Amino acid sequence: MTSASLMLAAWAIEAAFGWPDWLYRLIRHPVVWFGALTGWLDAALNHPASPHRVRYSFGAIAALLAVVVATTLAWLLSRLLPDTWAGFAVEALVASSLLASRSLYQHVSNVAQALIANDLPAARKAVSLIVGRNPEQLDEAGVARASIESLAENASDGVVAPLFWGALFGLPGLVAYKAINTLDSVIGHRNDQYAAFGGFAARLDDVVNLVPARLTGLLISLAGGSMLALKVMIRDAGRHRSPNAGWPEAAMAGALNVRLSGPRLYGGHRTDEPWLNPQAQDPDASDVRKALRVYVLAMAAGALLLGGFAMIRGTM
Repeated sequence: MTSASLMLAAWAIEAAFGWPDWLYRLIRHPVVWFGALTGWLDAALNHPASPHRVRYSFGAIAALLAVVVATTLAWLLSRLLPDTWAGFAVEALVASSLLASRSLYQHVSNVAQALIANDLPAARKAVSLIVGRNPEQLDEAGVARASIESLAENASDGVVAPLFWGALFGLPGLVAYKAINTLDSVIGHRNDQYAAFGGFAARLDDVVNLVPARLTGLLISLAGGSMLALKVMIRDAGRHRSPNAGWPEAAMAGALNVRLSGPRLYGGHRTDEPWLNPQAQDPDASDVRKALRVYVLAMAAGALLLGGFAMIRGTM
């Protein structure tokens, strides 16, 4: 079996079952384990009194050490499992834990349902689980924008990118990507605590997402069913503060013909982010539902692409 076939099987498992709540209560989740390792390295090596260069170097060492440890464990597991259907099934089950297509859909669907019911407090609570900023001051349009942006960005970070690296390099490639992405989530922040220590991790995350983010944007544009999504993506992706997130977000803005991004509050501070598709209107509850349909179609197109890649790899 090829690594692409392994990723297809893992994706099918994750899409059908996700990561059950009872299992999370029992053993948590691999990303939580890796987050704990990252937190330990942060506490041990990130000293505020040290010069910027020293903190950056220690952060780079911590990031590389964490990625090497996680990837080595994945490589050992893939080598130790028997080359049988049973071994393939176990490896696919492990890989499925590092994908998030089902949970992403469920989280955004919860936001849509709350907005449709005109329950803004419930919508804010639901969106707080998938965004990195405080949603308490967001109105309906703000909540809708935040959920659609998160759906588009995490379609890349949580689904396409791990599958991309897994299809190329098997379980070790998938685990290496998730380790890098988790490092960025934990220490890759632009603040006094992490600007230096997490700088290397943030740049590394930018590099490994270069191709997957653009691929996700293309899939969303295709799922949008019009040239507007592609046009907006090409025109506006570079306006985003992130070198990668702007591609799927701009594509989604065009697919729905709504405006995304824009000014926002982070930690009580206003940031004047530029709009994506600025001439369009703000999204509402119905647009969140439309975004979910675009997401499903984009992921279906991605599955076909991955299946084709698996067939090509299987004949080589």
